[in-house]
Amino acid sequence: MPLSLCLLRLSALGDVTHVVPLVRTLHRAWPNASPLHWIIDRAGFRLLEGLDGVVFHVYDKKTGLAGMRALRRELPGSRFDALLQLQVSFRANVLSAFVPAQRRIGYDRSRSKDLHRLFINERIADRTGIHVLDAIGSFCEPLGLRQTGVTWDLPVPAEAREWAAAQWPRDDTPVLMISPCSSHIRRNWYPDRYAAVADHAAAQGWRIVLCGGRSELERRMADAIIAAMRAPVLDLVGKDTLKQLPALLERASLLMTPDSGPMHIANAMGTRVLGLHAASNPDRSGPYSDRRFCADRYDDAARKYLGKPATELKWGTKIEFDDVMALIGVEDGIAAFERYRAVHGDT
Repeated sequence: MPLSLCLLRLSALGDVTHVVPLVRTLHRAWPNASPLHWIIDRAGFRLLEGLDGVVFHVYDKKTGLAGMRALRRELPGSRFDALLQLQVSFRANVLSAFVPAQRRIGYDRSRSKDLHRLFINERIADRTGIHVLDAIGSFCEPLGLRQTGVTWDLPVPAEAREWAAAQWPRDDTPVLMISPCSSHIRRNWYPDRYAAVADHAAAQGWRIVLCGGRSELERRMADAIIAAMRAPVLDLVGKDTLKQLPALLERASLLMTPDSGPMHIANAMGTRVLGLHAASNPDRSGPYSDRRFCADRYDDAARKYLGKPATELKWGTKIEFDDVMALIGVEDGIAAFERYRAVHGDT
């Protein structure tokens, strides 16, 4: 049993959410072990603060090397038995050099980049064709474990759930929530198309709720969706915190979103997701638990922009071209919505 473990995963929100099942696997295997240490960014910490059995160390990328040296002073004085280097960006690789650890476990060669190989001394197994969450989960295997189940149990305070419960009446009306923006603008769909699917859902008796962050882009997108809609919509864009977001997503019946952090947070909270995929492969980075309700045009994007079917692309290839999301039509969104209704009805 390892006496001390450190995890390094800074971002993004979806990926730090994917790490939580690994934390749960480690805790189940070694319930009496020392707390895990996790080096994380500020946004990830705001989302996961309170995760039991974890000591967080927050690194702000704006602080550069000075911040890395400060983080080293914050870590325990003794060497960790193992560092799980869960991120391959150059910044994360350099930061890992400030973490004293005997075993430095990183990604397989096919996923390595930005000099990752220079900062590790062990690798996870090379398995192509698996979801990002499963790749992260395989980091327990060099420690003699296997992630056989996936559990999140995100730390959501009672007051966050109280806030979410106050946003609309608790009744039998199903809720389509729309989180329209991702961190990559070329993954975003179009306001008029979101509005058309939302109006279709409203015509079936659904409540429509918009959520999102405080950026200017998200505000503009929300305003454009509202302007294009005929049905009423509850606009919560910019009104929640990262602690309230999981509670908000938990109250939705279905979330419509591109490949984004809210997609994976909603999935972790048990909410089904209508994922919009053309720029990214839903089998690699879609909602982990259930991808039946995704609108998937990834293969069409591969053929149009890269000249080959998706099956011939390197696993994980992003197709982030201008207007790639135009391949997803309103009819695709409505069809995905109706697939959900066929399975779950209006509850």
